[in-house]
Amino acid sequence: MKGPSGNRLPLPVVGIWLLTRALLLLCVFKVFVLPGPDITSDVSVIYQGWYDVLRTGTYPLDDVTWQYPPAAALAILSPGLLPFLDYASAFFVLAFVSDAVVFGLLLYAGRRPGKCLSGAWVWVAGVPLLGPTAYARYDLMVTAVAVAALLAGVRHPRVLGALAGFGALLKVWPALLLAGTRRGGVTRRSWTAAAVTGTAVLLACTAAMPGALAFLTFQRDRGTEVESLGSLVFHVARNFGWEGRVLLNYGSVEFLGPYVPVVSTAALALTVLAFGWLLVWRLRAREFGTTTLADAAFAAVLLFTTTSRVISPQYMIWLVGLAAVCLVFRASRMARPAKMVLVATGVTMLEFPIWFTHVVHSDLWGIVLLTVRNGLLVAATLIACRELWRQTVTEPRLREPATVPVQAAGPRRQDVTPAAPADNAATAR
Repeated sequence: MKGPSGNRLPLPVVGIWLLTRALLLLCVFKVFVLPGPDITSDVSVIYQGWYDVLRTGTYPLDDVTWQYPPAAALAILSPGLLPFLDYASAFFVLAFVSDAVVFGLLLYAGRRPGKCLSGAWVWVAGVPLLGPTAYARYDLMVTAVAVAALLAGVRHPRVLGALAGFGALLKVWPALLLAGTRRGGVTRRSWTAAAVTGTAVLLACTAAMPGALAFLTFQRDRGTEVESLGSLVFHVARNFGWEGRVLLNYGSVEFLGPYVPVVSTAALALTVLAFGWLLVWRLRAREFGTTTLADAAFAAVLLFTTTSRVISPQYMIWLVGLAAVCLVFRASRMARPAKMVLVATGVTMLEFPIWFTHVVHSDLWGIVLLTVRNGLLVAATLIACRELWRQTVTEPRLREPATVPVQAAGPRRQDVTPAAPADNAATAR
């Protein structure tokens, strides 16, 4: 079998993808069962409950766990495309198909001139490092849209914008894919396409069913989830007499008690500061290269994820997908943060589901796992932002003084040079 360049398909990466995905399917179908809570219950209980409500022609208005933009209904309803399977089985099959689509896109892009297969390898390794959680949440479907948007966006800004706009209505974060668009016509075309597509999808969802915007209220009332960066304060404080509790709240396991609102507000403030940095970067950036679109999207989503009040395990799929797109490009400098994301993804599977009990009880092992995972995310964020700044702001600025004086000095050297022969001629005479 041959690819677009006429070379044979790289069988090792394809073989490992098939093997690891077979293992994931065996896990979600419970042939193999990992220790810890049942990660498939979100699909078989929560998602299927939403599916039953959505089929009646309304969003889940009375369910505070519905905290997603209106187009998320499409992902929840998608198992209906396979009526010969039960809901959970159909969902897992569609997650597998989404995984295959991402892998195919990365494989195709990686074999084009100037590209490489490192991105495909990142995806092959990253998804199983998260374990069966990857197939038991709809985030993999959203990531497929984001990967397609970035790979298409290099040449087709309108496609980038349309997919980013649609993705934002699936789960908000794909709007950040537009952070690194080249100034001028590319930004106008892509941002306009995103706005038009997003508005059209929102209007269609609002017209189709009541309650399309109910998620805004439910999302606003969330607290500090036990796996977030800010939660480390309370994990440590519990061992020194803090009187708060860990409870299932708004669909996730969160801390409730004294000072939790303060930490939640601080997390929101940190997110605002992160987006402020993104704005400053975009205003200061002097050079937008072929890798800037993907690199900026990766850095932006790292900022969004790391500072969030909630770092659910499935969020790692976003980062793995964007890291994979970055490393499709040989010139990308995101190799180090991408490797950190891969390690953090593996640690995430250890803290959920395998040793989630330790996290919930805030014991030493649980604190160590969270500190390592969140520490890796912080380090990856800082390095990605530093590399993005260097490549687009610092280095282009340093190159400018080296060019301008040479051009300015040229006329002065020309003025002096013709005079020398005249002086020499006079001396000879």
